Amino acid sequence: MIDQSTPAAAPTSPPPQVSLLTILWTYFIIGLTAFGMAILQKLKKAVLGNHWLTEEEMNDGLAMVQLYPGPIMVNFTTYVGYRLRGVPGALMATLGFVTPSIILIIGLAAAYFAAGSLPWIKPLFVGLEALVVGVVFHVTLDFGRRALKGRIHALIALAAFIALSFKINAVWIVLAALAAGALFLRPQARAQHDAGRRKMSVPAAPAPAGWRGWAGIGIAMAAVLAVVAFSLAIDGEVGRMMRAFFKIGTIAFGNGMTILPLVQAEAVDASHWIGMRQFADGIALSQITPGPFLNIAGFIGYKVGGAWGAILASFAMFAPSFIWTLLFSEIYGYVRHIGAVKGALAGVLAGFVGLLAVVTLQLGSVGITGPAPLALAAAAFVAVRFFKLDILWVFGGGLLVWAGLLAAGLA
Repeated sequence: MIDQSTPAAAPTSPPPQVSLLTILWTYFIIGLTAFGMAILQKLKKAVLGNHWLTEEEMNDGLAMVQLYPGPIMVNFTTYVGYRLRGVPGALMATLGFVTPSIILIIGLAAAYFAAGSLPWIKPLFVGLEALVVGVVFHVTLDFGRRALKGRIHALIALAAFIALSFKINAVWIVLAALAAGALFLRPQARAQHDAGRRKMSVPAAPAPAGWRGWAGIGIAMAAVLAVVAFSLAIDGEVGRMMRAFFKIGTIAFGNGMTILPLVQAEAVDASHWIGMRQFADGIALSQITPGPFLNIAGFIGYKVGGAWGAILASFAMFAPSFIWTLLFSEIYGYVRHIGAVKGALAGVLAGFVGLLAVVTLQLGSVGITGPAPLALAAAAFVAVRFFKLDILWVFGGGLLVWAGLLAAGLA
C-alpha cells in the first residue's frame, strides 16, 4: 500500500485537453519499459512532466485508488486517464498500460508450456522457484510492517492465516476482514482523520461528472456486464476461469502481490488449472515482464485456453477495477473521510497479510528442496530487502548463479 499522508485538494481548474492517442502512446511506453517500483516513478513523471495534473491532484488520486479493489498502479493509470478525457481517456490509458505485459506474458507462457518437458529446463526452474520464495517472503514482511498497526490488525491477520490454512474460501475471508475492520477499526480511522483535520484544511469534493459523464460510466459498466454474461454462456474451463478472475478483480485490494492469495486459492487449490510449481514459475515470469504484475492472470489463462484464454483472463482481472475507478472518481469526495470505509480498508489489508503468509509457506514447500535452493532464496531475500536491488537483477543474476551451480554439480 502506498503511503500518502496528506490527501490533497480537488482540482480547481479543468485539466488540459490531451489527445486520446497521446494518452494511449504515453502509457504504452510506460507499460513496455517500467518494472517493479519504477512503475510508480514513471507514472508520476508522466503526469507531472506533461502538466496533466498538479502534484496535489496526483497525490489525491494515489490516496483514492487505495480505497477500493484492484491493483493500485492500474487504478491510478485509469484515474489519470479519466481525469484527462473521461471514460475514453481512462480506456486509452488502461489499454496502453496493460497491453505490452499481456502480449509479453502470452509469449513467455507459450514458450514455458512448450519447453516445460525438456530435461534441461526443469532444473533451471527449481532455481527460479527458490528466487520467488525469497522475493515473496520479503514482500510479506514488508507488507506486514505497513499493514499491522495494532493488536486488532494482528488478530485479523492471524484469523485470515488460520482460515486459509484450513481451506476456507478466500472470498469469505476477505469479506470477513472487511467487516471486522469496519466494526473494530472504525474508531481508530476516525481518530486519525480528526487529527488530520486539525493539521490541514479539508479539500473540497470534486465537481460532479454531469449526465454525460455518468452516461459514459453506465456504458462502460454495461460493456463489462455483457462480458460477464458472455462468460456465463461459455461452457467449460474458459468460462469458469473468466468468472473466477472477475470475482478476484472485484474484491481484491492492494498491489499485485497481495492479490496473489486469491489467485492461488482459485487457480491452484480450487480449480487445479496449474500446480503450485507452475504458480511459482508464473510469479517469476510476471515479475520479469514490464507493466502490472497481475499479468499472471494471462499466464494462467494461456494454460487454460491458449492466447484467447490469456486475453479473456486479463480482461476479467482488470475490468472490475476499471469500473471501480470510474465510480470512485465521482464519489470519493463524499466517502473519503467515512470512518467505516477507512476501517474496512485497514481490516482487509491486515487480512491480506495473513493470506500472503500462507502463500509464502506453500511456495516454500515446493521451492525449497534442499540446501542449495534455500541458500538461493536467502540470497534473493537479502538482495531485495537490504540491498534494494531491482527484481530484474535479482532474477537474472540469481539464474546465472544457479546455472553455474548446476554446471558445477553443486545443485
